[in-house]
Amino acid sequence: MTEQRRIRVLDPRLANQIAAGEVVERPASVVKELVENAIDAGSRRIEVELENGGTRSIRVRDDGSGIGEEDLPLSLSRHATSKIASLEELEGVASLGFRGEALASISSVSRLELISNIDDDPREGWRVVAEGRQMEPRVSPAPHPRGTSVTVRDLFFNTPARRKFLRTEKTEFGHVEEAFRRQALSRFDIGWVLRHNQKTLHQLRPGDDMVARERRIAALLGRAFLDNALHLDLETGGLRLWGWVGLPTHSRAQADQQYFFVNGRVVRDRLVAHAIRQAYRDVLFHGRHPVFVLYLEVDPLVVDVNVHPTKHEVRFRDGRMVHDFLFSSLHRALGEARAGGPEVAEDAARAEPAAASAGVGEGVGESPGRWQQQPMALHGRDDVGDGARDRVTPDRVRAFMDGYRALHPGHEEQLLTPQPAAPGAGGTAAGVALRERQVPTGVAARAEVSRPALPEEDATRAPPLGYAIAQLHGIYILSQTERGLIVVDMHAAHERIVYERMKTQVHGGELEAQPLLVPVSLAASAAEVATAEAEREAFVRLGVELDVAGPETLLVRQLPVLLADADVEPLIRGMLADLERYGRSDRLEAHINELLATMACHGSVRANRRLTLEEMNALLRDMERTERSGQCNHGRPTWAEMSLKELDRLFLRGQ
Repeated sequence: MTEQRRIRVLDPRLANQIAAGEVVERPASVVKELVENAIDAGSRRIEVELENGGTRSIRVRDDGSGIGEEDLPLSLSRHATSKIASLEELEGVASLGFRGEALASISSVSRLELISNIDDDPREGWRVVAEGRQMEPRVSPAPHPRGTSVTVRDLFFNTPARRKFLRTEKTEFGHVEEAFRRQALSRFDIGWVLRHNQKTLHQLRPGDDMVARERRIAALLGRAFLDNALHLDLETGGLRLWGWVGLPTHSRAQADQQYFFVNGRVVRDRLVAHAIRQAYRDVLFHGRHPVFVLYLEVDPLVVDVNVHPTKHEVRFRDGRMVHDFLFSSLHRALGEARAGGPEVAEDAARAEPAAASAGVGEGVGESPGRWQQQPMALHGRDDVGDGARDRVTPDRVRAFMDGYRALHPGHEEQLLTPQPAAPGAGGTAAGVALRERQVPTGVAARAEVSRPALPEEDATRAPPLGYAIAQLHGIYILSQTERGLIVVDMHAAHERIVYERMKTQVHGGELEAQPLLVPVSLAASAAEVATAEAEREAFVRLGVELDVAGPETLLVRQLPVLLADADVEPLIRGMLADLERYGRSDRLEAHINELLATMACHGSVRANRRLTLEEMNALLRDMERTERSGQCNHGRPTWAEMSLKELDRLFLRGQ
């Protein structure tokens, strides 16, 4: 028989070592906790110094408010803090640390020394260390400038089982540098220094204006991040979202440049991650990850930060509102972004009359940035004549595709060709007709270098994507811009244009739905039944009729026409799971969009189709006004640009 043990109180060191298992995983964890304390102390400069990746020593020095002599013994005690004093303060906590465990936990698995001074006289500092199994604090005088220095040596020296899980110096320093990067991005108004093995790696000046912020981001994430990012600043209903989101074409193989802050606190939250992922869903290439540095500001009373020992996770009081705000803000920003910066919208507006008078057609889209692509803003008008007559509905989509396949077996492609503007169309070339042109495979580029003449007043300005000068191998359009040369993948670009038009017009009205001949019965959990009842209106808006037939049974009676052949059970279960977790479901829209994307792919211009200059320019103008036209429906880029400076460098001009 096993020996029965009596219940007893753990000695302080063992209790702290158990707590350390939650908050001290590696040197990076120590740096995070110490830096958060320095920020909470009101510091304007924080220095982090390491040896051997932090395993030998970690030193964090700040110029904050410091700790008085009488409080120093408590600073190394568990559950001792100056940051909260009541439940009310906990519910609205604004500081980064508040549990009062970090220093006690760290000191139990290392040799920790803390020196602090609350006086401007550098001779007035005090030092504290914890010694023995009872971790009794010992205080002694020690000169120190105003602020605090914490030195942690020989991490896990007394817990060899923990120490053996540490990796190489390079790996551990990589984690520390990432923790430093997160904290430095959280507070632009603080100066930061990072040193490793007596070498200064980062020295960041404080500054909270736009120039200073972008300078710091460039220093920490690289200039390419800023060159391929959109700045946004949106506020509504007590929520403010600002920061930078990367263009879909500037994605990463790993999710290693994703920084999200809630009231200055770095978080990794599933609700936030889902909202951002959904916003990029329609433009990101498979397997790639977006990049972003985003800041969400909310009332501290509506967010609970006390849900995880490391405080990496938060819980929002109204998760649905936060999710919808993040998704809609990012989705709109990605859809409305124009290449070349904020002046592109103005450029496109100037170019539109010129395009109309030159007979180059009208459409929807985006403009360029150095061998890169960016999405566009939907102009909100029907692009195919009279809006009521030409409105796309599911029936018309199917009828069009059926007729198209009958007339063109083998999926021969059709092109948009500009036609004169109809009376009352506002003087724009809104009317389009379908024309098919065939060209033998392997035809070389046509060097047609002329372009439609611009009106005299716009002779010095070209549209964002310029004017077509040639077609290369029946695949690419070459266009001359004020900045240099643009190459467009004509099939990928036209595919996005057709897709966005169909998607906007189909989703613009109520989806056509049809009852199922035989309702589909689903065995459901109590939670799924409750969600189905609570979200009945959400299902109806999406064209789904879902009835509760019993305590554990649901009946699907109706689906959208476009999804008549869909696998019903996984679709409905996925929607229920989304609605329960995030308060909204995009699965139905995603399924419909997949069908529209397939239709758009078959209805778009293909390779080896010879286009006239007018047709090429019509496509460019459509790209400039189409949402997300920087990527095809599969997330691949549709165009790239090379500046004159880059071309000159390529040919050694001016060298």
